[in-house]
Amino acid sequence: MDRYHYLLLLVACLAVTLPLELVLGARVYRRPRRLLITLAVAMTPFVLWDLVGIARGHWSFSDRFTLGWYLPGAMPLEELLFFVVIPICTLLTHQAVKRLGALLWPTGRLARERGDA
Repeated sequence: MDRYHYLLLLVACLAVTLPLELVLGARVYRRPRRLLITLAVAMTPFVLWDLVGIARGHWSFSDRFTLGWYLPGAMPLEELLFFVVIPICTLLTHQAVKRLGALLWPTGRLARERGDA
């Protein structure tokens, strides 16, 4: 079961933030082009940084807590998924807070932009 710890943590992060899309209408998954652009911008520097850190021996990953599937550069699959999942969860949280704020304070900036205020 230890091999699945990292992967299960990522699944839990997605599961906890999924209601933000479904209940609060964060609209992150409904804008796939915007999501892909955001992921590309967020992932690129950190994946490169991670690969450099692995290559220089600054850090490594335990086979005990990962599936043991490595991408070129000795990066575990779960580490790449981390750079996908965490930005998605962050974006979901940001959009949900923004939407909730607009619902609770309808005379705010979003309401003015929509012409409601």
